[in-house]
Amino acid sequence: MLNIIIGFFSGIISGMGIGGGAILIPALILAENISQQTAQGINLTYFIPTAAIALFVHLKNKSIETKTALFLGAAGLPGAALGSYLAGSLGNDILRRIFGIFLLAVGIYEVFKGLKGKIVKK
Repeated sequence: MLNIIIGFFSGIISGMGIGGGAILIPALILAENISQQTAQGINLTYFIPTAAIALFVHLKNKSIETKTALFLGAAGLPGAALGSYLAGSLGNDILRRIFGIFLLAVGIYEVFKGLKGKIVKK
């Protein structure tokens, strides 16, 4: 049942375009006690159908700049190949720390961005 709940909430975040892996990967590591590499592999498999549905809805709502998306996708292919190689080569602890630092940096950025918006409005 826990995996269904994790999948559901990750799907909501994925559909919004925020990145369900930010919820899915830590939840899998904590709830299932699996390695970082395995959690990331599950996330990639999970991403395919959830991204397809979200893409369909975003295309329907005309909220995608196709030219920009295609450019980013093409540029992302070699990055994905390098990242996959690194994820398989790095130890679980190092990979987990890199992921944690990334999530922390995004969180700090969002906090300061939110504070800046409140300070400017006053």
